[in-house]
Amino acid sequence: MVVQKRFVLVKHFDGMPKEGDLKIVEEKLPALKNGEILLEAKYLTVDPYMRPYSARALKEGDTMMGEQMASVTESKNPNFPVGTNVVCSPGWCTHSISDGKGIRKLPSLPKGLPYSLSLGTLGMTGMTAYFGVKEILNPKAGETLFVSGAAGAVGAVVGQFGKILGCRVIGSAGSEEKVKYLKEIGFDDAINYKTTTDNLDKKIKELCPKGIDMYFDNVGGVMTNTVMMNMNDYGRIAMCGAISGYNAKTQPTIPHVPIVSKQLKIEGFLVWRWMTRYPEGIKQFSQYIDEGKLKYKEHVTNGFENMFKAFCELFTGSNFGKAIIKV
Repeated sequence: MVVQKRFVLVKHFDGMPKEGDLKIVEEKLPALKNGEILLEAKYLTVDPYMRPYSARALKEGDTMMGEQMASVTESKNPNFPVGTNVVCSPGWCTHSISDGKGIRKLPSLPKGLPYSLSLGTLGMTGMTAYFGVKEILNPKAGETLFVSGAAGAVGAVVGQFGKILGCRVIGSAGSEEKVKYLKEIGFDDAINYKTTTDNLDKKIKELCPKGIDMYFDNVGGVMTNTVMMNMNDYGRIAMCGAISGYNAKTQPTIPHVPIVSKQLKIEGFLVWRWMTRYPEGIKQFSQYIDEGKLKYKEHVTNGFENMFKAFCELFTGSNFGKAIIKV
């Protein structure tokens, strides 16, 4: 018998996630039935979307939601022999049983690349950047792209992809270290929003003298409102996330005047829309990584028991890069 450890929701988050909102439980998994496989997690991911979506999708007592990269350790399904590596979504758990539906086999990665990338640049976050930029923003060479949350798992890829496509890219991040990193990976410039709170509009105008054509929004709030005021007519906005408000009691108002007067096109999206096209994006980004055009940064936390800590770090800005938990 295999003992599964999992985080269960004790109570829904109210404001910032707190100790006691989740707890680890252990239970023995049953023997496999025909057609089933036993999966052992190797890497897990924590992502900002889990904060708002848990309120909608989970009830108290459910396993906390999330993806993981896992290996088949026992199999009664010929399509998934022992040793097969997959991406699946059983939530925050060390082991799980699956009938093989809804999981994705992983191809061999280029030499030297970690399988954790299947949860980051070559996984959901990378594909969010790929399709958000390509399908929503539809960039043209020479245009200016502004990326909020630019040092995060999605934002850093968005900016680099924009540069590959010939855009001028400006990002915002929460520390001088992160601003320096963005410039190192190719951003034309970046803003430390924590030190420009009182003159954010002035700083954006300084770095974007010709205005902003495209905005990839990961944070919402004051940043988004200020960026909208500095967009060019017919600007395009891809609304991916709003992490600045995930733990807030009230939400900021939307600046309707610039939306109407500048005739902005705003589209929210979920990456699942392009699930069947994942291989396209993974192939393209794998090539960019191999060519040195696309760099990645991971913030690895060791130990399954430290998942909640890694989750909270997403909302304090203390993580840097794609948040990965190594079991």
